[in-house]
Amino acid sequence: MPTDERPETLHVTTAEQVRAVSSLTRHRIMAVLRFEPATITQIAGRVGLAKGSSSYHVRLLERAGLVKVVRTRKVRGVTERYYAMAARSIVLPDTGQGGPDVLMRHAVADLEAAPSAGERHVRMAHLRLTEDQFAELGARLEALADEYRELSDPALPDASLVFALFHPAPGGQAEGDVR
Repeated sequence: MPTDERPETLHVTTAEQVRAVSSLTRHRIMAVLRFEPATITQIAGRVGLAKGSSSYHVRLLERAGLVKVVRTRKVRGVTERYYAMAARSIVLPDTGQGGPDVLMRHAVADLEAAPSAGERHVRMAHLRLTEDQFAELGARLEALADEYRELSDPALPDASLVFALFHPAPGGQAEGDVR
């Protein structure tokens, strides 16, 4: 399946898929495969893993249906496999109230691992919005992310965009906070 024929969205629905995307290493592998296919060797180099470890994680992602072999080629008698994401975007299930948010944990870990000398735009804003304004802002943020995803060029350096628009816990105190 050429990468341009991938479905737009894949919904994570099984326990195997949830376990697969819950790993920060596999999250980073999926980020490598988001824009262009890569071999195990290429993935290992981009993620900073041994080839054996990369192969293990890619096999788990493949078994869960999150990545697929999109082409093969023979190199000195060995079949080289190129992997790509199974869909252009992956939608995680709602974790429910109090559930851990995998995306945010991965985003924070990626931000912490990013070179500190690099340019960053990190901001938190507390807003007071009507439900209509809340919904409109959410839709505008998603549209903006989609617009820039369409402009993405695999030849350019990676950039990550993460946003969370939510209603905080009542009273401004999250579970586990100590006063």
